[in-house]
Amino acid sequence: MYIKKTILSAILIFCVSLSFGQKSYKISSPDQNLFVTVANSADGTFTYDLIYKGKAVVKPSTLGFVFSKPKARLDKFSIVSVDSSVTDVSWTPVWGEVKHIRNNYKELIVRLKDKANSGIFMNVTFRLFNDGLGFRYEFPSQEALYHFVVEAENTRFVLSGDHKTFWIPGDYNSNEYRPNTTKLSEIQAYNAITTETNIIVQTRFDSNAVQTPLMMKTADGLYINIHEAGLLNYTAMNLVLDKKTFTFRSQLVPDAVGNMAYLQTPAKTPWRTIIVSDKATEILSSKLILNLNEPSRIKDPSWIKPQKYVGIWWEMHIGKASWDKASGIHGATTQNTRKYIDFAAKYGFDGVLVEGWNVGWEDWFGNWKEDVFDFITPYPDYDVNALSAYAKSKGVKIIMHHETSSSATNYERQLDTALRFMVAHNMNSVKTGYVGKIIPRGENHDGQWMVNHYTRVVEKAATQKVMVDSHEAVRPTGLQRTYPNWLASESARGQEFNAWSRGNLPEHETILPFTRIMGGPMDYTPGVLHTKLNQFDTARTGRIHTTICKQLALYVTLYSPLQLAADLPENYEHFRDAFQFIVDVPVDWDDTRVLSAEPGDYICTARKAKGKDSWFIGGITDENSRDLSLNMDFLDAGSKYEATLYHDAKDADYQTNPEAYTIEKKTISNKTKLDLHMANGGGFAISIKKIVKP
Repeated sequence: MYIKKTILSAILIFCVSLSFGQKSYKISSPDQNLFVTVANSADGTFTYDLIYKGKAVVKPSTLGFVFSKPKARLDKFSIVSVDSSVTDVSWTPVWGEVKHIRNNYKELIVRLKDKANSGIFMNVTFRLFNDGLGFRYEFPSQEALYHFVVEAENTRFVLSGDHKTFWIPGDYNSNEYRPNTTKLSEIQAYNAITTETNIIVQTRFDSNAVQTPLMMKTADGLYINIHEAGLLNYTAMNLVLDKKTFTFRSQLVPDAVGNMAYLQTPAKTPWRTIIVSDKATEILSSKLILNLNEPSRIKDPSWIKPQKYVGIWWEMHIGKASWDKASGIHGATTQNTRKYIDFAAKYGFDGVLVEGWNVGWEDWFGNWKEDVFDFITPYPDYDVNALSAYAKSKGVKIIMHHETSSSATNYERQLDTALRFMVAHNMNSVKTGYVGKIIPRGENHDGQWMVNHYTRVVEKAATQKVMVDSHEAVRPTGLQRTYPNWLASESARGQEFNAWSRGNLPEHETILPFTRIMGGPMDYTPGVLHTKLNQFDTARTGRIHTTICKQLALYVTLYSPLQLAADLPENYEHFRDAFQFIVDVPVDWDDTRVLSAEPGDYICTARKAKGKDSWFIGGITDENSRDLSLNMDFLDAGSKYEATLYHDAKDADYQTNPEAYTIEKKTISNKTKLDLHMANGGGFAISIKKIVKP
């Protein structure tokens, strides 16, 4: 379906005020629940505000810029013109959580002129959806502005009170912090940073700074999420809080000399996004960020396939093996890789990730070297030619691993060669890594230069029909729509932190969908069923803060078209009945229903498999046990289904008895109500298949 119509401004825009030299314009969302008002005061101050069902989401907030070249401060404007339109279209993602996405919004374009001597023209485009607002700055071609350098972007978000907030510290180089839950007034970013001893590169800049996506809940029950969409040729946005006024200002990531972005007209910034609802489930169901991104730039995406994989990965984190050959316990050997290929083929997995296959790991970490890996030279005990042929004979793909040690310049020089090497060896997916300080020196992981680097890698990979999973990269902003071969990113605190740090608290996975995953899929690497960490290193006394059933549920609640079954083959064979859910669960979907959710507490999600009559449900909780009652009314009326329930045993507990679970089968229909118990730190998973009459 495709419908698009433009309505005359006099009909669409409500002129709020023309008194005392102020001009104000107001538009509503298609369902009339949201209203955005833009105002230009007599002194030239330009503001916007956002109201949801009569409640203030963002109070009048200023917009503007500071340029270092040409020297200009854009904070006083006159309105040149105002245009508006309505768009209502539907589009089909290459892969995703739903089969079709509706993109319905009202748009307001305000053309401004700087009132100072610069004479610079700037447009601000607002798109108001039923679930929130997106706005961005645009600098058209003009005589007064061609090449320019952004010193600061002065976007404000003035909030209505001291909201409950789910946040990680503002940082230019890492997204891998534990989440914090406090009031806005209690944010202390420096304290959070100093408690993190396992994050390799940290760049703190303000004790009141946080990263996006930022999730909040107001005292009167509104859920508010602030992030950005379409981050291209720009720098990522952090937020710095003024605790007296509860105002966030944008803080961009600088380069070595303190500039934020180097641009040339015509130029556009990313969209600043505010998603709002009085239901937490609707926050997770929002497609606003995807809708603000441009359509796919890949004309024929038929080669792009979501996939589920196993890998030589977790065993390095828990002490069974190592990345480097010199350790004496090298994991990426020919023999070990064949074992993983056999396991993948036996259970129908698409690929095998192999880390530590190429020389250089003995001297890769912490030396800030430019030339470490060459991406084509295997260790002598890794027969890449024989393994590629063996994997092909088994119907399995080997997934390439390109750890760059953050030497982006070295990687770009060798990228064409590395991709050709992959194609020659029947590999169509690559996991990239950026551990350490960035080279070129002075750049940050989330700055403009690296944002462009990640994009160049994805674009170059597409020319060779290669899919990308990026780790330690900038947090996603919906670009999987524009580049559907960018299957997933890490860009947050993943499962690996459970192996060698304080670990991830049980609430962590109930917060991630409301924060990091709002921008795009995460390669969290779930599925670790052996929860004690002393399996190969008896000195380790810790365990993962989870139950087995929660690990199963994560395949549904943490969305990604790229899912690793992270545990070792021998551990899956030990828990063979529970492992069946991981074997069965898809990674691509026709429909998604968030059945219940509360950030930091619990999430329950149901998804319908792509092209099938099968549903899968995952439920997870924080450190508290919970009981959920689920209505199956989303199932087809008049049909019967077989449901396989994987749930925590009555005596399960993530601290003392995490591996206690029960599996049972039930016949259900759309009138069934399922009552399920989740242990402390636990969860449940359900596989539902339609019963076909003979």
